[in-house]
Amino acid sequence: MTVDLRILARRLGHRFRDEDLVVQALTHRSASSRNNERLEFLGDALLGLIIAEVLWQRFPDASEGDLSRLRASLVNKEMLAHLARGLALGDYLVLGPGELRTGGHGRDSILADALEAVFAAVYLDAGFDAVRRVILGIFEEALAETRDDQVDKDPKTRLQERLQADKRPLPEYEVLGIDGSQHAQVFRVRCRLPDDGSEVRGDGTSRRRAEQAAAESMLRSLDDAD
Repeated sequence: MTVDLRILARRLGHRFRDEDLVVQALTHRSASSRNNERLEFLGDALLGLIIAEVLWQRFPDASEGDLSRLRASLVNKEMLAHLARGLALGDYLVLGPGELRTGGHGRDSILADALEAVFAAVYLDAGFDAVRRVILGIFEEALAETRDDQVDKDPKTRLQERLQADKRPLPEYEVLGIDGSQHAQVFRVRCRLPDDGSEVRGDGTSRRRAEQAAAESMLRSLDDAD
């Protein structure tokens, strides 16, 4: 596994002095009692702080609510899983037999938790500056795409609030399929309104992005019906 860890280290931009830390970060609870759950807890806190600091600096006029929405658009299971796939993190996961049989290497929740655990491993290995550098490197593209005009509410939030204002039930989202390779996946999602059965579809490079695209389509559909 040494060679694999060196490849992962290059992708992360961090060479571990204590490789046991990254091995534990990649170990799911189904495989060992010495797993990544506690590291995931620490990594989640580090990630939230570092992304919050960057957003606070970049958007000095944004309100607390705006900053919270921007952070939520970056720090979520779907985004983390997408970034983990970009690192081919699933290739390094240590899973128990049950998770192996059911495709745990590609599951969003497992990938997201493992990436947060890796962030904690970097912090414990080399300190805050090191994990900040790693996180900002991995999130570089996503942060570059975050603009002032994105402080507005995302489509899912706007759709939910619109339906609630009309006293209608909340929309239902369903993944219809996932196309492409593990590292270049395209999610197909359906958004359905349960009270009248109307539905639209959206595509995206993550489940979250596909749901946002579907919500945007549903908002346009509602506008056209008004």
